[in-house]
Amino acid sequence: MQIAVTFRHMEPSEPLRQYVTQKMGKVKKYLREPIDVHCVLSVEKFRHIADVTINSNGVTIKGQEVTEDMYSAIDLVTSKIERQVSRYRDRLKEHKPEGPPPVRVQILPGEEPKVIETESYFLKPMALEEAVMEMDLSTRDFIVFRNSETGRFNVLYRRKDGNYGLIEPEG
Repeated sequence: MQIAVTFRHMEPSEPLRQYVTQKMGKVKKYLREPIDVHCVLSVEKFRHIADVTINSNGVTIKGQEVTEDMYSAIDLVTSKIERQVSRYRDRLKEHKPEGPPPVRVQILPGEEPKVIETESYFLKPMALEEAVMEMDLSTRDFIVFRNSETGRFNVLYRRKDGNYGLIEPEG
């Protein structure tokens, strides 16, 4: 988790930097790595502003709070970010159809492999970014979806290096 804290119109403060790091650490349990957090703390007259932007595998979450105390602004923006992440995870869980767990097949020597179980999925149209978000929150190694931009079936899979691969049909 990378956390960058920027101070505008105020002196940099190590206790504030540590407080932001501690508070943003709570969000880590909701998102998959890599997570980049950029927090801008600024003061305009009597207004203390905490502005947070989180990027996690293509998902961007933003929050801003203005109060008369910087610590309370950080607390409020953290709770706002946590609500947004929770709502995002719930929305993805609602769209994911429940099905039986995958079955592992063991092939004994001398036997021909055969299809033992077939799974069917509802293929809803979604953009590539939405498919990546769904993969972030699932434990599956791949997802089959209908690309809403092209109208074709695509397969998004998780690579061993932590990145994603996309299979698109030609023609």
